[in-house]
Amino acid sequence: MGNANVSNVTIRPEEAEFFSGLARDWWNPKGKMASLHQVNPVRMEFIRKAVDTHWGTDPRGIRPLAGKTALDIGCGAGLVCEPLARLGAEVTGVDASAENVSVAATHAEMVGLDIRYMAGEVASLDIGQCDLVTSVEVIEHVADKRAFLKDVAARLAPGGLLVMSTPNRTVQSRLLLVGAAEAVGYVPKGTHDWNDFITPEEFEDLLAEVGLEVTELRGISFSIGKGLHLSDNEALNYILAAQRIV
Repeated sequence: MGNANVSNVTIRPEEAEFFSGLARDWWNPKGKMASLHQVNPVRMEFIRKAVDTHWGTDPRGIRPLAGKTALDIGCGAGLVCEPLARLGAEVTGVDASAENVSVAATHAEMVGLDIRYMAGEVASLDIGQCDLVTSVEVIEHVADKRAFLKDVAARLAPGGLLVMSTPNRTVQSRLLLVGAAEAVGYVPKGTHDWNDFITPEEFEDLLAEVGLEVTELRGISFSIGKGLHLSDNEALNYILAAQRIV
């Protein structure tokens, strides 16, 4: 369930090329990226709760990010950027793939959202720091995870909130996310390399190295009754919130 590409330096060239090839199908909820459309509401549920917890905003409010800046790293075609904009944020989306950025910008214009999209490596772009930084299903595609997280942390404004998600490296994820999901076409073949997955413990340690602490972590699970949902089971996939260590 990869969301995008991030850096021409930290991401492998073949990863960027792979997702660029899927760019035109990104907004088709029944196309090759259907899995992203199914998991996106779950991600946004977590992000919304994390925002309300971090800034003390009203859970019933419709624009809790009004007056705040948001950056989505590895934005793909904008599946996270657009709901962040609707929540009131001034949004920037960054992706290594120019094709993804082009599709994202076109779609945002079609639906009347003012989102800044930029192609390239996040460390080399003139973005500044943002109140909310998100990067979902990206770090598993990154070659140098430490360097990537250092770049991510550098973009987080003082008092800011970071949200990231990634598959866990477990027997279950190897069988289901890589084997079964690709075999039945739930995700495009070649989306995942299980060896690049990281565990929550490894992720927390890497974040601590760049001065960030995890404040919330939930699993993303699937069941026939609930479909994809937030849970305490982190075996397949998980999403976390983090802030600077104080």
